[in-house]
Amino acid sequence: MIKNDLFLRALKGETVERPPVWMMRQAGRYLPEFMEIKAKYDFFTRCQTPELASEITVQPIRRYGMDAAILFSDILVIPQAMNIEVQMKPNFGPYLPNPVRSQKDVDNVIVPDVKDALNYVYEAIKATKEKLNDEIPLIGFAGSPWTILCYCVQGQGSKNFDKAKEFCFTNPIAAHQLLQKITDTTIAYLKEKVKAGCNAVQVFDSWGGMLSPVDYQEFSWQYIQQIINALKDDAPVIAFGKGCWFALNEMSKSGASALGVDWTCSARNARYLTGGNITLQGNFDPTRLFSPPAEIKRMVHQMINEFGKDKYIVNLGHGILPNIPLDNAKAFIDAVKEYKP
Repeated sequence: MIKNDLFLRALKGETVERPPVWMMRQAGRYLPEFMEIKAKYDFFTRCQTPELASEITVQPIRRYGMDAAILFSDILVIPQAMNIEVQMKPNFGPYLPNPVRSQKDVDNVIVPDVKDALNYVYEAIKATKEKLNDEIPLIGFAGSPWTILCYCVQGQGSKNFDKAKEFCFTNPIAAHQLLQKITDTTIAYLKEKVKAGCNAVQVFDSWGGMLSPVDYQEFSWQYIQQIINALKDDAPVIAFGKGCWFALNEMSKSGASALGVDWTCSARNARYLTGGNITLQGNFDPTRLFSPPAEIKRMVHQMINEFGKDKYIVNLGHGILPNIPLDNAKAFIDAVKEYKP
């Protein structure tokens, strides 16, 4: 039994004394103890070494005592397992030297045996569960198929993912084949993560907001829905689409346990669009963590009041930034723990 099950109770929509809190990207780059590990090991070594990944996962919990841990990993371990080379270049980000741009390229993409290809992730989960000692739940995650496609086709990060969109619109048959391969791999991968000990999973659709509402349904949402359908009986699923407020109504009928909301959508609109019946997660602007700690606490309490303390998980509207002051991150977590309805 998990001792602090506030997060899991909120996912079920149960009445809680206060909402749970965690932060996207909490394991990593803003913590000095993480930077010490980063100085010694390159990015994918950190992901692929269970002892390192588990240590990085629990670092923020030791420091701040969040109500859930999220496994240190990366969404791009999926394309790596699918026979697509992915590099992580310092001061640049992900780089895929051979982007997928044709039917032939799609044909060369494999649906791997995830038990074998991604075994290091499950070992990291087991090592993390030992360190957490059932104090709090562990979240596993994956990128949405559309977000993974964006990197596979673009070959790197982008402000607009123009090449990825062009590929989908000029070669939709190949695009849908690639999306389905990514979806099948992701489902198998998340199922193994749950078997290894993850208590919930989150699907990050970081680049969903690049698509129009009609294109979003075709190239992103239908694949996320497949993932939710396949996973929801195994573990609670959180769906987070950055910039996808226009799809919140449809998402609310998906069978997901919770929906992530970014900072461009108000609590009132998010509750209205989702019918008020589903747990929501978010949506503090990560850049607002540069505000003074007293201001952060005031804003967090206001945010909880606007969302309501039940069916709500306090989080950022996207990942924490690398240069956030440690005391400000602490103020964010403490504000939730001090909240009195």
